[in-house]
Amino acid sequence: MKRWNDVMVKKLRRKFVLTATLSLLLILIGIIGFINVANYIQVQSGADDILRMLVENNGTFPDMRGKPPVQDEDPQRQETGSFEIKGERDPFFGDQMNYNRRMELPFQSRYFWVKLNNSGSPMEVDTGHIAAVSSEQAVSFAKELFFEQKAKRGYVDRHYRYLINKNEDGSYLIVFVDCSNGFYNAYLLLLRTLLIGLVALIAMLILVFLFSGKAVEPVVESLEKQKRFITDAGHELKTPLAVISANMDVIELEAGSSEWTKSTKNQIKRMNELIKNMLTLSRMEEENIHLVFSDINISKATEETTSFFKAIADFKKINYTIDLEEDIHINGDKNAYGQLCTLLIDNAMKYTAEEGNVDVHLSSDKKMRNAILEVSNTCEKMPEGKLDRLFDRFYRADNSRSRESGGYGIGLSVARAIATSHGGTIEAMADGDKILRFVVKLPLIKEVKKAN
Repeated sequence: MKRWNDVMVKKLRRKFVLTATLSLLLILIGIIGFINVANYIQVQSGADDILRMLVENNGTFPDMRGKPPVQDEDPQRQETGSFEIKGERDPFFGDQMNYNRRMELPFQSRYFWVKLNNSGSPMEVDTGHIAAVSSEQAVSFAKELFFEQKAKRGYVDRHYRYLINKNEDGSYLIVFVDCSNGFYNAYLLLLRTLLIGLVALIAMLILVFLFSGKAVEPVVESLEKQKRFITDAGHELKTPLAVISANMDVIELEAGSSEWTKSTKNQIKRMNELIKNMLTLSRMEEENIHLVFSDINISKATEETTSFFKAIADFKKINYTIDLEEDIHINGDKNAYGQLCTLLIDNAMKYTAEEGNVDVHLSSDKKMRNAILEVSNTCEKMPEGKLDRLFDRFYRADNSRSRESGGYGIGLSVARAIATSHGGTIEAMADGDKILRFVVKLPLIKEVKKAN
């Protein structure tokens, strides 16, 4: 019980931590992406505003001074240093800050411009407001844009934002604004936000892992109660079923066998099988079942099990194919392995229609050190969704077919528990639209060198 609980807790905690971490990761990606995209757009928008201003004023800034903010005439408010400007007020940054920004904009902007005639020859060049670009480079940029008929607005040399304006006299004014400082700050912001996001993600991962044990405690407790209930209920049901079975025997001795007694005894048999499988599954998951591991030849064990179903295959007119590699050995419990084979073949027989196919194949993979048991059958309708759900307790892909065949949806759960208890795996695969295949992989027994 303790080991099973530990495994369940680890699985639940891992899923809880993974879900919480992925959720935070998506949120951080959204926030970081929005901040950096908005910042990039703001840098580009600011450059476009400057370009538009320069183009409208023939390559120069207009008079940016305007009216300075004046101090309030109220003496009490003058002492606080508050400013007031007539007209529209800036509710976010304040009038004084807005005024200072407007005044310093021409001195902070790095730009240059070139005027070309209608044939592309330079008429006038101004590089006095930038140090990194010479007049020759400016003319080269302008000619490249003119002769290659670039878009009216865009970038040249990666960080120079340009705007082409055609004047009334047929000449062209091409203005360039250096955005390198804005892009550099945007790049730093991206690195910082990514670093903050990474630190937040790691911190979240650590905190979620530390508190995940408390979060999954109610689920673990519920599962423990469910397991305990199955075990207790299974034992309690055995006694009344035994009494009912004995009563049926007495009734048949006194009144003879009838349709009703046969039906009742058949249902008792089904209930006993269900209880047996439930208890086996519960004990295996709790590791409370006594398995005797030894060197077993599963080739012979599989051959014995497959022979039991030949009569059923003949009765249902099923094409039953058996292909077993000889002398394959594993370290396991012979009875449990036999039950595993029985469950898989019985499941295939139940859900295969007349004239269908059931194939049993046993082989060994020397490279991966695995014994591979494959049981496949044709089915009229492939189960929908993930095939791994077939191993869930009481899951039935087709309820109507299950009722007809007498299945309860627990046999494959027992098969998975047996495979797991032997250190192996089991999975369901779809071969096309009509063939369902179950593949069991069990570790081969280690070879022991024989003495000469």
